[in-house]
Amino acid sequence: MATIITMPRLSDTMTEGTVATWLKKVGDKISEGDILAEIETDKATMEFESFNEGTLLYIGIPEGETAPVDSLLAIIGTEGEDISALIAGGSAPATAEAPAKTEAKKEEAPAPTAIAALPKGVVVVTMPRLSDTMTEGTVATWLKKVGDSVAEGDILAEIETDKATMEFESFNEGTLLYIGIQEESTAPVDSLLAIIGPAGTDISGIAENYTAGGTPQAAAPVEEAKAATATTAAPIVQEASTDGQRILASPLAKKIASDKGIQLNQVKGSGENGRIVKSDIENFTPQATAQNVAAAPAKTETVVAPKPYVPAGEVFTEEIKNSQMRKIIAKRLAESLFTAPHYNLVIEVTMDEAMKSRAIINSVPDTKVSFNDMVIKACAIALKKHPKINSQWREDAIIINHHVNIGVAVAVEDGLVVPVLPFTDGMSLSQIGGSVRDLAGRAKNKKLLPSEMEGSTFTISNLGMFGITEFNSIINQPNSAILSVGAIVEKPVVKNGQIVVGNTMMLSLACDHRTIDGATGAQFLQTLKQYIENPVTMLA
Repeated sequence: MATIITMPRLSDTMTEGTVATWLKKVGDKISEGDILAEIETDKATMEFESFNEGTLLYIGIPEGETAPVDSLLAIIGTEGEDISALIAGGSAPATAEAPAKTEAKKEEAPAPTAIAALPKGVVVVTMPRLSDTMTEGTVATWLKKVGDSVAEGDILAEIETDKATMEFESFNEGTLLYIGIQEESTAPVDSLLAIIGPAGTDISGIAENYTAGGTPQAAAPVEEAKAATATTAAPIVQEASTDGQRILASPLAKKIASDKGIQLNQVKGSGENGRIVKSDIENFTPQATAQNVAAAPAKTETVVAPKPYVPAGEVFTEEIKNSQMRKIIAKRLAESLFTAPHYNLVIEVTMDEAMKSRAIINSVPDTKVSFNDMVIKACAIALKKHPKINSQWREDAIIINHHVNIGVAVAVEDGLVVPVLPFTDGMSLSQIGGSVRDLAGRAKNKKLLPSEMEGSTFTISNLGMFGITEFNSIINQPNSAILSVGAIVEKPVVKNGQIVVGNTMMLSLACDHRTIDGATGAQFLQTLKQYIENPVTMLA
């Protein structure tokens, strides 16, 4: 049976998308996970992958054209299948059922009428798709309870996606009338998350009908109600201020400020913890800049729970529920280890010249570069010389990436995240250092956006700061390799036939044997060793 693919909502504020490039054409075979197209949203250009298998039978939005979310994007099905009826009704919800059955369902189900008649001021908030791969989300914590007043910019909840835990901010004002997904519960994207409206509003029937029917079915007179059920909250966006502090702003506020040419560091936020919301931008006047100095939010002390007392000689166990992040880490690393044939190459690098170079670089005012930054830069240049390392495996082809986006593994409280440095080869050492510090800091504070963890072509993991001298990592698919960086060790080494004190570091490269042969990986490590041991050669 043919499946209708609609224009996805790839960001919380996205209302329409532009097809930048089709990577498949009509008649091509589609496997689950294949990239169908690149879609431009209001925030970025993102790859859109297929969750279905079959043949691409129809393309509804040509390259370069823009269409609203949920418009007919493509149809996938069996080769030769008749899809004329689906094309004719392409703007309808993708049920792919016979017209007779559809009419029968419309007669039987009165639920949409109830949803259509939303009371004035009531808004349905749904579980948003906060990343292109997100299919479900878990409510980690509700920061508001039923009956609480909600102002624009207030944080409603913390939501765990497949990549991070993110604060979820309201774009609406009113009272929290209903919570549809309880804490630690998981629900698919577009499930009913909450209802906001005037205090005392009767919302009986709305939640029941929405839950029973899934997403509301929009008939012709229900356009306004359909718009109201769109996701009305968004992750917090942070901007850097001129003094190096972080500024919290909602995506909508950021967009309006960009359109009006307003610097966010000149605006005083009225939301929680000084967050900038839409009304702050709309009411901003440049004359008020002098008085509008936003105070830094007060630091809150973390209360550490006391450890349970365990009497000696007694058996004691503790069960910790797996977070959404932990489940995804377990799933993806197991898939990587058991599907990609791993092998590891290890090389020892002399660090004496790198240590001298770093000391000279850091003598420049306002410059701070770490050894890890130097390794990242060296990898980026080496990957340009050895593009086969910068590849990914597909059943029908090997994809060679000629752009370099290095992911840096960062340990966080709940597990591990990999923020990405886009086009790393074009960044200076100081730019790499600043970006890594910024991304790592926001990763630990759960402030990373999903788009900042997508698109890596190579990954680096460094445990040197923990004194680990050598280790092997599991490949972060779809990458074909990951570099493990150990600690710098001072030890006796032989130079010119003499035993002297030297500084060395171990590097271990885990490779996917489907895409990288042993000699290819070894040549990459030789080039990398040359760059790290003689940093000046990176300028050649």
